[in-house]
Amino acid sequence: MTTETQTPYWDDVEVGQELPPFERVTDLMNWNRWAATYDEFVPYHMDDEGAKENGQPAVIGQGRIRVSYLHTLVRKWIGDEGAILTLNAQLRGINFKNDVLTCTGHVTDKRVDDDGRHVVDLEMLITNQNGERVTPGAATVELPIRAS
Repeated sequence: MTTETQTPYWDDVEVGQELPPFERVTDLMNWNRWAATYDEFVPYHMDDEGAKENGQPAVIGQGRIRVSYLHTLVRKWIGDEGAILTLNAQLRGINFKNDVLTCTGHVTDKRVDDDGRHVVDLEMLITNQNGERVTPGAATVELPIRAS
C-alpha cells in the first residue's frame, strides 16, 4: 500500500500532535462496495423504505465502515513503515446518506512498550457535518526510530 505521506519517526512525534484529518461523504456507492465485501446487503442500508420499516427516516450507513475510516486516518498518517497494533471504535451514532464524516485524531502518549517497540497512542473521533460525535476511537501504532 502506498500512502500519501512519509511515515513519521517516533523520535519526532509529540504528545498533542494532530493527525491530518480524513473526510468522506457517505453515499450508496461507498456503501454498496462495502456491502459487496462483507455481504451486508440489508434493506436499511440500501433502501429508504427498508430503513423506514426499521424505524429510521432514511437509509443508514454501515457502522463498521466508520471503523475502516478510522483505520484509513491512521494508515495515511503512519505510512508504509508504521504498524497498527490495536484499533478500536465505539459506534455511538448513525450516519445517513450524504453525511460528511470527518475523522480526526491526536497523539495521547508515546513510549517504549514492554516488547521494546516504539509506540504511539492515539485518540480519534468521527464527527458529522452537524458536529455530532458519531464514532470515538483509539489506536496504538508502532513507528520507526531514527538510526543513531
